[in-house]
Amino acid sequence: MSLTELMPLIIIAVILIAVAILFTFVPVALWISALAAGVKVSIFTLIGMRLRRVVPNRVINPLIKAHKAGLNVKTNQLESHYLAGGNVDRVVNALIAAHRANIELPFERGAAIDLAGRDVLEAVQMSVNPKVIETPFIAGIAMDGIEVKALARITVRANIDRLVGGAGEETVIARVGEGVVSTIGSSDTHAKVLENPDSISQTVLSKGLDSGTAFEILSIDIADVDIGKNIGAILQTDQAEADKNIAQAKAEERRAMAVAQEQEMVARVQEMRAHVVEAEAEVPKALAEALRTGKMGVMDYMNYKNIDADTGMRDTIGNLTKDSSEDDQK
Repeated sequence: MSLTELMPLIIIAVILIAVAILFTFVPVALWISALAAGVKVSIFTLIGMRLRRVVPNRVINPLIKAHKAGLNVKTNQLESHYLAGGNVDRVVNALIAAHRANIELPFERGAAIDLAGRDVLEAVQMSVNPKVIETPFIAGIAMDGIEVKALARITVRANIDRLVGGAGEETVIARVGEGVVSTIGSSDTHAKVLENPDSISQTVLSKGLDSGTAFEILSIDIADVDIGKNIGAILQTDQAEADKNIAQAKAEERRAMAVAQEQEMVARVQEMRAHVVEAEAEVPKALAEALRTGKMGVMDYMNYKNIDADTGMRDTIGNLTKDSSEDDQK
C-alpha cells in the first residue's frame, strides 16, 4: 500500500489516540453528568482541576449533590477545601443534613469543623438526635462516712458553634463526676441520697457544666445508686489502731526506763553492800587497836562476843520460824 492509501488510516488512528488521551485527561463523562444535573461547569475548569492535582470526582459529585439539595455551594469552595486536606463529601452531607433539619451551618463553619478533625456529619446528626453518655460508677462519701456510688447517664446535644475549640466527652464526664462527688459529700447521711437520688442530677445540672465544651447538656439522670464501704468506720478503726500502737510504744518506753532504773538501783545496792562489807572489815581492826591500847578490856570483848552470838542465834530462830509459816501457808 502506498503512503497516499495509508494516510486516511493514519489520520483516523491519530484522531482515535487524541480522543483517548482527551477522555483520559479530561473527565468528559463527569462534565456531561454535571450538565445533565444542571450544574454549570466548564470543561476548562475540569482541566484546571487536573492540572492542580485535584480529583474532579471528589469535587463535582458533591457539587451535584449540593445543587440537588438546594444548597448554594461554589466549585472554588469545594476545591479549596479538598486542597486543604478536608473531606468534601462529608462536609456536603453535613450541610444537607443541617439544611433538612433547619440548623444553620455555613460552609465555612462546616469546613473548619472538618479540618479541626471532628466528624461534622456526626455532629449534625447529634444535634438532631441527642447522644447519651454513660459514666462509670462515681464514688462519693456522705457526711456520715458511708460511701455512695452513683451511675449517671448524660444526654447531650452537639453545639455546632463550639465544635471548634470546645472540650470533648472526657471533660463532660469529669465535670459531672466532680459534681456528683460534691453533691454526695454535702449530704448529711447516705439515706438522703438513696431517698432522693434526683437531687444529685438537679444540683449537677444547675452548675452549667457544659460551659466551654462542644456539647449542650440536656439532662443528667442517675441510673443506679449503690452503697459502698463504711469509710468513716474504717478511718476510725485505723486511727484507733494507730493510737494503740502509739500507746504500746510509750508503755514499752516507760517499761524500758523502769528496767534501767531497777538495774541502776541494784547496782547502787551492791555498792552500798560493798561499803558495809568494807566498814565491817574495819571492826576487827578497831577491836584489836582498842585491846592493844587498853581502851577495851578482855571482859568487855567477851561480853561483845556473847551479844554477837546471841544476836546470831535469834536471827537463825527467826528465819526458821518464817520458813515454817510459809510452808504452812503453801
